[in-house]
Amino acid sequence: MPKPPTKPAQPGAPAYFGPARAVRPDAGGVAATVDGVWSAATPERRPWWPPPTPVRWLGALFALLALAILILALSFQFSWLRQPIESYASGQLHRPVAIRGPMSGRLLSWTPSLTAERVTVGEPAWAGGGPMIEIPRLTISLDLPTLLLRGRMVLPVVAAQQPQVRMIRAADGRNNWTFGAEATPAPLRLPAIRHFTIDDGRLTLDDAVRKLHFVGSISSNERLTGFGAGRFTLVGQGTLNGDPFLAQVLGGPLINVDPDRPYLFHSDIRAGDTHAIADGSIIHPFDLGALTAKVQVSGSDLSRLYALTGLALPNSPPYDLHGDLKRDGQRYDITHLGGRVGVSDVAGSLSVVPRDGRRYLTGDLTSRRLKLADMLAIFGGAPKAALKGTVVSPAEQAMAAKLAVEHRVLPDAALDVARLRQMDADVRYSAGSVDAGPLPIRQLSLRAKLDHGLLDVTPLSMTLPQGDISGSVRIDARGATPADTVDLRLAHAQLATLFPTRKGVMPMEGGLDARVRLSGVGASVRAVAADANGTVALVIPQGQMRRATAELLGIDAKGLFELLAKDQTPTPVRCGVAEFQSRGGIMTAQRIILDTGVVQAQGTGVIDLRTETLNLSLSGKPKQFRLLRLAAPITLKGTFAQPKVGVDVGKAAGQIGVGVLLGAVVSPLAVVLPFVAAGTAKDADCGALLDQAADYGAPVRR
Repeated sequence: MPKPPTKPAQPGAPAYFGPARAVRPDAGGVAATVDGVWSAATPERRPWWPPPTPVRWLGALFALLALAILILALSFQFSWLRQPIESYASGQLHRPVAIRGPMSGRLLSWTPSLTAERVTVGEPAWAGGGPMIEIPRLTISLDLPTLLLRGRMVLPVVAAQQPQVRMIRAADGRNNWTFGAEATPAPLRLPAIRHFTIDDGRLTLDDAVRKLHFVGSISSNERLTGFGAGRFTLVGQGTLNGDPFLAQVLGGPLINVDPDRPYLFHSDIRAGDTHAIADGSIIHPFDLGALTAKVQVSGSDLSRLYALTGLALPNSPPYDLHGDLKRDGQRYDITHLGGRVGVSDVAGSLSVVPRDGRRYLTGDLTSRRLKLADMLAIFGGAPKAALKGTVVSPAEQAMAAKLAVEHRVLPDAALDVARLRQMDADVRYSAGSVDAGPLPIRQLSLRAKLDHGLLDVTPLSMTLPQGDISGSVRIDARGATPADTVDLRLAHAQLATLFPTRKGVMPMEGGLDARVRLSGVGASVRAVAADANGTVALVIPQGQMRRATAELLGIDAKGLFELLAKDQTPTPVRCGVAEFQSRGGIMTAQRIILDTGVVQAQGTGVIDLRTETLNLSLSGKPKQFRLLRLAAPITLKGTFAQPKVGVDVGKAAGQIGVGVLLGAVVSPLAVVLPFVAAGTAKDADCGALLDQAADYGAPVRR
């Protein structure tokens, strides 16, 4: 059944559409009906004002909020922020932070600012209390749009007037600039600052670990005139290990700083005779954990860099080095390292990274040409003053003079074990050629590993024209007194390359093998030698020597005549062995035998490492009849610095006395009878001797 017609829409009311499929307006423009349903011919537009009720309520809410903010801003007391700021900052720094003066600022701005007077940051309890930082007036502003839209903290202005900063490190390593309980504090990283002003700042540093006392002035104000105008400057002086310490750090103006562009700086530091210059950039301004710089460092001794770097570097002669430094957080990399140490060139790369809360130094270093005398400083020694082509430091000069006066060779400079315990390392070094004076060393390579006070130089290798020297050196500084171990092998060497000729004549030819195994306790080379225990073995498997020299081992006239006649006739060296047992620094000869074709010589004696003295003797017996022979041993006595070769005529006193007596009683010709040798010496059992030398560790060749 058809539905009743609906009521037509009233003027001004919204039109409604029914289910009719056609609309036929009447002559008056009024909507007609189709199928009994009213419909609008032309619907009217919906008006935009007044807004709907929800919109009106939301607008009212925003208006009330803006009014509240305006009222709050006009009546706001900045002192209301004192307690929240102090509590928050104290919690973050783990130190008492106080604002003791008035506070003011500006809130109704896209860069709201706050000024606080008499701001202090306290010391930790162990540092004696009092303020670590005092700032009479501090102003900070915030870039609000950048924070809200990008989530990035940017400070348009930071202005500190007359800040006073006191930095302290105690002898036990505690410092007041590490905030919190971190064992390895992160690098200083501040928010991006566009305009950083420091007026008449003062920095005081007292470091008991590095024995550094420094007082410096800090400023960064574009209104300054004269030196440092418009730039950041840190200039100060003090003492480092008792030596004068001067520091100057210059940077670009701290206005309109772009946090995405590097900030350039220049530093010049002098500590005694150590001089370090760096020209670099902070990759992101105010983030000191990322920077690069070209660095040049020179001084008299690499070990003195410990006070500046905290790295336990070895003693050295004067040096001049340069390289590219890069810091990435706690990691430091030095690349393109070059320069000289002494007169030896050096190149390579080094890295320092944190590992288990300790510094870990790694690197690869090379030298085209190494002067071996430059390495003496590592052991506390020094080359002789007369050695040409060397560069020595004042400390080396003093040590060389001391050794010369005392007629000693072994240095007594003490090893600083505390430094060895503070870092770890793994460094490789190689030299393409070596200037070792009379020693024919061609190449040298080593790897030094340091782990919690244990220094292990393994492998240690030196290449000879024929043969090589290899082994290890171990220094255990984990205890109260260092314990050292030396194990060196000389293998496949040739006497002709080890000992120089005299007037074109080689005194002895043949192979030479040796083994040194010694250990001792002491803080210096001299102390370790005085406590040395172990064995030393030298072996000549076979060779030859000048017969005249061999005859003189038996002190007979034949050898003297051949020597005067410049007779170069050789005689074989069947074997030679020298074995020493060391106890408490005294090396006692267990066996010394040199068996030649004409004479067999045997020796005895001791080498005293405590007093650096020699007392050896070698007695030769001819293997054939000799008319004139003096039964007196050849001796090697004196000090390591001044050894002397002689003949112990006293041992032949009886022989001489008998000759004189026979000459007086029997006849003048009878005087020679006691000097006649029947030639009873036999060939030594070289096989057995070499086996025994092998038991001593000698790398004997068969």
